[in-house]
Amino acid sequence: MSAAPEQPLKNEADSNKAAPNQGNAIALNDVNYHYADANSSGLHIPTWKVNYGDRVFLHGHSGSGKTTLLNLLAGVLTPQSGELSLLGKPFSALSARQRDKFRAQHIGVVFQQFNLIPYLSVLKNIELATYFAKAGKTNVADTAEALLTGLNLPATILQQPANALSVGQQQRVAIARALINKPEILLVDEPTSALDAAARDAFMTILIDMCKQHNTTLIFVSHDMYLKKFFETSVEMCSLKQSSLKESSLKQPAETK
Repeated sequence: MSAAPEQPLKNEADSNKAAPNQGNAIALNDVNYHYADANSSGLHIPTWKVNYGDRVFLHGHSGSGKTTLLNLLAGVLTPQSGELSLLGKPFSALSARQRDKFRAQHIGVVFQQFNLIPYLSVLKNIELATYFAKAGKTNVADTAEALLTGLNLPATILQQPANALSVGQQQRVAIARALINKPEILLVDEPTSALDAAARDAFMTILIDMCKQHNTTLIFVSHDMYLKKFFETSVEMCSLKQSSLKESSLKQPAETK
């Protein structure tokens, strides 16, 4: 008997948006992931739920599973057991192709190394995100310019190659690229490690403001506890992996600025 055909995701990026504040943006239930290397620690999360619009500071020591969790949320890895739902959809049950499309349409990712293509212009780097999402946007340049303005970058850099920018500018371009498709979820991995204190604080303020403006659910991964003060919710990886004890213990108010 032939396998049943995949159920396609909708092509339009905005047509499949989940209604805000209905259910959870992120929900994990008994999720397990273990590496083949016996020396690598695995990840088991009994339960974790993140509401729409929450901005979460996720921290923990090296090897605690922060990057593994981020890769699961991005669909780069898939749980070996358990359920992972994003925006009310069974994300972990999708095929690789469907996960790629869902990620492009609904999830923004900012990597520690930014992953900009150095010889392409800023605009072309941002446009790539709309291409993979098949968003069909016709005003990408205008939207990109508006995002860059919001990130305190001049529109004149749109035609400059990415390798002509400073580290701080490249970082903000990476944020603009991640936000161009208006994702409901933004995953950010250690983005401030290459910045000095002043640039770091300015970046964090802009990032939080942008997420508030778009009601974006933000999962921000870092080992730098100084950054905790920018968030209303803080989650420690060891507590998350013991979340069956008491779910309410996961949400810890961040320190007042």
